[in-house]
Amino acid sequence: MTGTDERTSAESPGPGGYAAARLRLLTEGARTGPPRRAALAELTDDWLAGLFTAGAGRPRGISGISLVAVGGYGRGELSPRSDLDLLLLHDGSDPTAVAALADRLWYPVWDLGLDLDHSVRTLAEARRTAGEDLKVQLGLLDARHLAGDLGLTAGLRTAVLADWRNQAPKRLPELKELCDERAERQGELRFLLEPDLKEARGGLRDATALRAVAASWLADAPREGLAEARRTLLDVRDALHLSTGRATDRLALQEQDQVAAELGLLDADVLLRQVYEAAGVISYAADVTWREVGRVLRSRAVRPRLRAMLGGGKQVAERSPLAEGVVEQDGEVVLARAARPERDPVLPLRAAAAAAQAGLPLSPYAVRRLAATARPLPTPWPAEAREELVTLLGSGRPTVEVWEALEAEGLISRLLPDWERVRCRPQRNAVHIWTVDRHLIETAVRAAALTRHVHRPDLLLVGALLHDIGKGWPGDHSVAGEIIAKDVATRIGFDAEDAAVLATLVRHHLLLIDTATRRDLDDPATVRSVADAVGTQGTLELLHALTEADALATGPAAWSSWRGSLVADLVRRVGALLAGDLPDEPAPTAPTAEQERLAIEAFRTGGPVLALRARSEPVPTEETPGAPEPLGVELLIAVPDQSAVLPAVAGVLAVHRLTVRTAELRTLRLPQDVHGDGSVLLLDWRVAAEYGSLPEAARLRADLVRALDGSLDIGGRLAERDAAYPRRRGLLAPPPRVTVAPAASHHATVIEVRAQDAPGLLHRIGMALEKAGVRVRSMHVSTLGANAVDAFYVTTGAGEPLPEQDAGSVARALEETLRAP
Repeated sequence: MTGTDERTSAESPGPGGYAAARLRLLTEGARTGPPRRAALAELTDDWLAGLFTAGAGRPRGISGISLVAVGGYGRGELSPRSDLDLLLLHDGSDPTAVAALADRLWYPVWDLGLDLDHSVRTLAEARRTAGEDLKVQLGLLDARHLAGDLGLTAGLRTAVLADWRNQAPKRLPELKELCDERAERQGELRFLLEPDLKEARGGLRDATALRAVAASWLADAPREGLAEARRTLLDVRDALHLSTGRATDRLALQEQDQVAAELGLLDADVLLRQVYEAAGVISYAADVTWREVGRVLRSRAVRPRLRAMLGGGKQVAERSPLAEGVVEQDGEVVLARAARPERDPVLPLRAAAAAAQAGLPLSPYAVRRLAATARPLPTPWPAEAREELVTLLGSGRPTVEVWEALEAEGLISRLLPDWERVRCRPQRNAVHIWTVDRHLIETAVRAAALTRHVHRPDLLLVGALLHDIGKGWPGDHSVAGEIIAKDVATRIGFDAEDAAVLATLVRHHLLLIDTATRRDLDDPATVRSVADAVGTQGTLELLHALTEADALATGPAAWSSWRGSLVADLVRRVGALLAGDLPDEPAPTAPTAEQERLAIEAFRTGGPVLALRARSEPVPTEETPGAPEPLGVELLIAVPDQSAVLPAVAGVLAVHRLTVRTAELRTLRLPQDVHGDGSVLLLDWRVAAEYGSLPEAARLRADLVRALDGSLDIGGRLAERDAAYPRRRGLLAPPPRVTVAPAASHHATVIEVRAQDAPGLLHRIGMALEKAGVRVRSMHVSTLGANAVDAFYVTTGAGEPLPEQDAGSVARALEETLRAP
């Protein structure tokens, strides 16, 4: 059916013709994007105009009443499930007739199941309501005539725009506050795995706010790419409505592949990247626009006083020099009048470094000029360019805003071509709160606070910028990143030795945290393997700082004082070995006085002994020297060496609804004067109650005694609880993975478990290892967000590492157990 036929069938006041034409338009697929939204708006216009004329019972040229589209419908942007924003405007001469007409308009819309946001007002009422409610005023800025008295609608538009411009100094700060509150509530669209396309910062609401600012004539947003970004988000919302059949703006994970297919995209990652890019354009435009609004309003407030003091005359803004070719003016960093970007290829980096060091934004006009005229840097970069990059990266939090200004005009990808592969790249990992590119900048920000702890802060900062650069390539990102980092380091002017250090940092940026939390630090093979990978004290020092910066920039679940203490202990041991101060067979860590006391008591009584208490440890930093950080509740358990201790303890904790955050197990030899050949298993755990308060230590001990003698049916208790309280369905977690770590220890076989954390998980692992007939010599358990990352050092009954074939069989059996429902 042609567009003319669609309009003809829709002009009937009855809903049938419109509904059929609407369905054809949305399902035939001949038109998509802006043409389809415009066609749907036109179709709806004709239908509503027909309803209006039929309801009024008079010709189209009636006076004193009109039907007006406002909001998104007023802009002619109807998505498949958009609601209809309508205003029935009248002159107040015949309220009864207006009410009857309203019924004849609204009910057919409701009969079709369409969402309707409607109002009936006179011109005076509309202006008064707009003055009281900012959201109403924003909707009226897009008022569009549909039917009835055109002059009445024109009068509304003229009055509303005049009111908006007259009240802009008061209303724009109110609009800014509204946007900030929404951003705080909804988050940043370009970093969310399930973003709200409309409400999140950088979404469609912000794009509408920018239109309102432009309508005030006080400021205007950067136009480059803004319309395209807005169109991208609208296209995605259209596809979301069609694929779900619902009026939703949230791009949920389970719907992303279908939405991508609807748009003809390769997969959900490509979809998210397009969404993030669009949101980034809108966010940057909003930052620039609101900064300009603030500048204009401040200027208006100051100008009358200046004129009074100076006797009139136009004032020239003061310009303060910051660097060669770079000055400050009106709270922004701009180019000096004598600056010549076409002759000075270092100027973009110099201006950016100066802005970040001063904590000031880069003027968008300056960045645009730099992008248009600056010459590319030679290869390798001159020393000044490299130093300016390091200065920019070392400026802390202001680096983020300056970097985003450069990226908005394409300067970052021009300086670092490999950046394009990680730009706006999503990370489908609940631990990560940023996209890859923003995570790299956040890591540099965190590393800037640690530059006083290393001898080569320049290598630390560049290493932070590049440590995940390999995530834009297939395979292990650390391996790919090592090659890229070496190439980038050479290109930006580092010598071969420094480039090799940077490549090592990128290759092994996960080494310390993985080893410290998953390996036995008392095993000399652990320390030796790290020392061999790192090579030198200087690289170890840099890797230590990078590890902390990377974890802090990942998200709150990735770092804690406990993890920090483990990494510091590993670094101390590796440093001693590199310095030649550590023997090949270091003595095991000596027990504390309390651990020894519990162990002796457990041996003498023949049963478990435990201590339960809250702990906190100081975290000495430059910012918070000695500030205590809670580590949770520490549970120390000593049990005479026997079988099935691990599943018994883990099962009792699960029965009492205690979540295990970290756990360690080791065998402790008793002092000679206690018993010549006695040993006790010592378990040091960090636990937290799922809800409510912690159980009493005496009750835990009583249940542990029963679990060890077999009178407490842990499996049955957990099964009963799961049956009574079935878990809610959520996102499908990746399947568990169990592997044998090659050459991780000379004294035991290391079995690594990565699985979704769940109540009773550690009990199931312990039971499976008991069934396999292996002995757990030590273990290192940690929970990272919703993921359990555990390492178990197991031996044969004779205390030897497992044969390779047996180790593989144990790992496979354990994985099958964990995969079973």
